Amino acid sequence: VASVGTIHSLPQIDFVDTKAATNNNERNNRMPPGQKKNKNPLQHLLAGGCAGFVESSICHPLDTIKTRMQLRRQSATVEAIQARSSMMEPAMKLRHSLMEPAMKLRHSLVEPVSKAVQEGSPSVLKMDGAAVSRGVIHEPAAARMQLGNFQPPPPPQRELAKARGAVVAPLGPVGTARRIIQREGFTALYKGLTAVWTGIVPKMAIRFVSFEYYKECLTSWTGHTGSSMIFVAGLSSGLTEAIMVVTPAEVCKIRMQSQYNSMADPSQLAKRKYTNVIQTAFVIVREEGLGALYKGVVPTMLRQGCNQAVNFTAYQYFKTQLMNYQGTTSLESHQSLLIGGFSGGMGPLVNNPLDVVKTRLQKQVVVDGKAPKYTGLLQACRVIAAEEGVLALWKGITPRLMRIVPGQAITFMTYEFVSSKMHQYGVF
Repeated sequence: VASVGTIHSLPQIDFVDTKAATNNNERNNRMPPGQKKNKNPLQHLLAGGCAGFVESSICHPLDTIKTRMQLRRQSATVEAIQARSSMMEPAMKLRHSLMEPAMKLRHSLVEPVSKAVQEGSPSVLKMDGAAVSRGVIHEPAAARMQLGNFQPPPPPQRELAKARGAVVAPLGPVGTARRIIQREGFTALYKGLTAVWTGIVPKMAIRFVSFEYYKECLTSWTGHTGSSMIFVAGLSSGLTEAIMVVTPAEVCKIRMQSQYNSMADPSQLAKRKYTNVIQTAFVIVREEGLGALYKGVVPTMLRQGCNQAVNFTAYQYFKTQLMNYQGTTSLESHQSLLIGGFSGGMGPLVNNPLDVVKTRLQKQVVVDGKAPKYTGLLQACRVIAAEEGVLALWKGITPRLMRIVPGQAITFMTYEFVSSKMHQYGVF
């Protein structure tokens, strides 16, 4: 009996273990999309770096156009002042040249005409055949006064720019791109790309690694993973990347993008103040101090935090819903592309004022003994709204959406693709 019991019990033990292992494997294979096995941090590093490199290489011209549009008001103001000065100077000279002989004529007409002729000077306008009788200059003669070849001043800005041979284009994204290409060459659209490349790998690595880390911590603390936890994890990852990478890299990028020099003219290239990201960082630190690399850190943190909170929440939600609907554990590349682009466009519509203020703060150069125009987030918002109108806080929204929507689409598609290939080939 003991032997029989032993014989019957052994298969039963083996059967229970096999069934438990089978159930565990099935549970692992059927885990919800948000509860997948944690990835290796190096996988986030490589996949995120590849995604950032591809995205920045394709979409950087749109970022240059956005930056130029947000900075246009400052440069346009200088040009407008110069244009008004150059146009008003001849008008003022003409006014004085017309009033001076008129005043002299007024006094001279009281006296004999001969005396008026004797007292005539080169500054007095000559009158060809002007008839003077009873102290009145007849209108036909006055109309024939020699005023030179004076022409009324052309309309401001646009006509003056045409006369100087400058490129005149509409103020939209296409016109801005056309102006940059004609003035500075096609490669000028890629100004600051080295700064983006320098920061994109650690930026994307920090973004995805910190997001997964914060999400795991929140899940272990609360016991569940919901939209609110993903939102907080995305917000925290955005703040982290803004402090560690994004702010210094964008200060250098914007300084390089704001240079109005032709990329096709060697003489202008030799006069550039900022040549590459390393040199730009050294120049900024030497002239303005180390803290200048963190200009605009507050709006940058708010912008990045808001972007990543909305971005990750929307992407994870739509990804989970689509995979549950399809009954799959992964998405196709085109599906990641569409979901990533849709989720990426939500943040900029809300936080574009932060991006405008950030750009203005990072562009301005602080000179010792001179108070800067923009001193902080709220003060900059008030100044921009007062001088340019509230809608100026949404300057560059079109190229920014054109930049971020495809950028986020490419980022998530590349990230998912590279991650799946590394998992497929057993890299991690």
